[in-house]
Amino acid sequence: MSAREDIMNRIKSALHDAPQAPVIPREYRRSSAMTAAQRLEQLVDRLIDYKANVFVVEAADAPAKLAALLAGTGSIVVPHGLPEEWLSVLKHDGGTLAVHVDSPHRRLTTAELDAVEAVVTAAATAVSETGTIMLDGSDDQGRRIISLVPDRHICLLRADDIVEVLPEAIARLEATRPQTWISGPSATSDIELERVEGVHGPRTLDVIILK
Repeated sequence: MSAREDIMNRIKSALHDAPQAPVIPREYRRSSAMTAAQRLEQLVDRLIDYKANVFVVEAADAPAKLAALLAGTGSIVVPHGLPEEWLSVLKHDGGTLAVHVDSPHRRLTTAELDAVEAVVTAAATAVSETGTIMLDGSDDQGRRIISLVPDRHICLLRADDIVEVLPEAIARLEATRPQTWISGPSATSDIELERVEGVHGPRTLDVIILK
């Protein structure tokens, strides 16, 4: 008998009269009881409570809203799969916006990402109950690092991708993909509960929700 078998047999012998572990019910809500309009309203409420800036616009107005938010900004980074129509307006305030594209063929370094003023991404889904936006590394969302290093994150979210509860969002995501869950701007508190923003990611979160 090997040492491993001896140890396992001793454990089994010691536990032979142990009481049966109770069965814990796992009756989670897995579907939404809200309408699309209610989910949108709840998500906006949660995001504002988290101190994010939220804008609900028609999908056709996304380029104009994005350009307005980027007024005065000199440089941004975008994932290579971000829809071109969202970036159709590149000039503002009489100047030219420098758009750096992060792609599998040209991955920006941490120093390069730290030098840009903002990142613009799409989102995979969002949970209205918790106010959480989820990125899954798809082409229109890019690598996790590009949404974590720049000081400002502008996220475009389609209203159709808003769900009410977490299990609905989990069902939409591929478990093997890199995921980033965002609930408002980066913030933390010390032992005296002094809130500090921007420690572990962007200190400013702008969310454009496309109806």
